[in-house]
Amino acid sequence: MTDEIQSISGEFSPIDAEYMQRALQLAAHARDAEGEVPVGAVLVQGAEIVGLGWNRNITLHDPTAHAEIMAMRAAGEKLANHRLSGATLYVTLEPCSMCAMAMIHARLSRVVYAAADPKTGAAGSVFDTLTDPRHNHRIKVDGGLLAEESARMLREFFRARR
Repeated sequence: MTDEIQSISGEFSPIDAEYMQRALQLAAHARDAEGEVPVGAVLVQGAEIVGLGWNRNITLHDPTAHAEIMAMRAAGEKLANHRLSGATLYVTLEPCSMCAMAMIHARLSRVVYAAADPKTGAAGSVFDTLTDPRHNHRIKVDGGLLAEESARMLREFFRARR
């Protein structure tokens, strides 16, 4: 997909693009401030940002400290609830299986991701965890919003590390 504002299911809104731009800023922060893989996430409930996250695996010595998990943890603390029903998560890279299952347990309503992950993506690329009918909760998935910008940031990060 290109940087065009459109999704698998139709078109993205300008608000979707704003939240994804914020997620891209967080990805850049992960890269620049902490030397982490540049992935950022913004969790929105209603019209309010309730959680922000960026990759912190290296910084926190925590294999679960993915951007999505960090955003959900922040939202859970802010809302004093482990359920995040009605929330939308914007993330710069397609979620992995670990993050996808956490999203299902949190009961997110929607996930919007930028770049697909052809190696470990769990939102349709490799696995289809978020919409699998065997789960008691399924999440609406829209991918490709600002995909090229996110993919470029990831490519440049890994190229510089080689």
